[in-house]
Amino acid sequence: MERVKKIGFIGLGVMGKPMAKNLLSAGYPLTVWNRTRSKMDELLSLGAMAADSPKEVAEKSDVVIIMVGDSPDVEEVVLGPSGVIEGASQGLVVVDMSSISPITTRRIAEALANKGVKMLDAPVSGGDIGAQQATLSIMVGGPKDVYEECLPIFRALGKQITHMGESGSGQATKLCNQAICAMHIQAVCEGLILGAKIGLDLERLLQVLTAGYANSRILSHLGPKMVNRDFRPGFKMRHQLKDLKNVLTTAASLNLPLPCTSLVYQLFCAVEAMGLGEQGTQASILVMEKLAEQKLSKTPS
Repeated sequence: MERVKKIGFIGLGVMGKPMAKNLLSAGYPLTVWNRTRSKMDELLSLGAMAADSPKEVAEKSDVVIIMVGDSPDVEEVVLGPSGVIEGASQGLVVVDMSSISPITTRRIAEALANKGVKMLDAPVSGGDIGAQQATLSIMVGGPKDVYEECLPIFRALGKQITHMGESGSGQATKLCNQAICAMHIQAVCEGLILGAKIGLDLERLLQVLTAGYANSRILSHLGPKMVNRDFRPGFKMRHQLKDLKNVLTTAASLNLPLPCTSLVYQLFCAVEAMGLGEQGTQASILVMEKLAEQKLSKTPS
């Protein structure tokens, strides 16, 4: 019988903490590390072990999963001082489930390969609800044999798990996902602000829209939050902006025009300029309210 892999988890934010909890529930021995140590407490109470650095996480693990904010964060915890690479032994697998640049992913994978460490890029879609319910969509880049080795781990975290190709392919897939999601968010904002301006009952409007072709996960999940003015983050606006910046940088390198994505990026920049980068992506409705001089309300005034 194959030995259960020891897993290290780095990054216990809105997404990382519930994902780590699901791995514990699936019976994996877990070592965790987070910059803010207090975020480790709940996992430790559930049976996880604490590490003092990413290096120590690597020393105690067969597979290290990373779920942090941006490309520089991944580079720091993997290649920086006391990083994963310093504690890695030959045969370790690093799985980066953050959403970062495919170019950065390939650079990190090459540095790890020089030390005999294998890497998968495996960003996710499904937001905080998907992380909590272990229903994430996971898009994976990297060697196929390493992907197959890690499939049981992925199955503890998500439902739709797809190998997309060589290193960086998972991150490239996530860029496509984020471009589409961003435009969906803006579409929901515009549909709701139109309904508010006309004077429709927005709760009834949502009932109608979510029952027809206009429906999407974003409409059904974020639409009510916009109407109820619940801007708590399931996915932070600053992270969405980071992803769209990576989308546009990649598109520019390919001489590829993405006019709608570019416009939505600028509108979302306005959300951050309002000091709302830590709020959920549904806070984008506040920009439309300013532009339209119209606030959403549950019932027409």
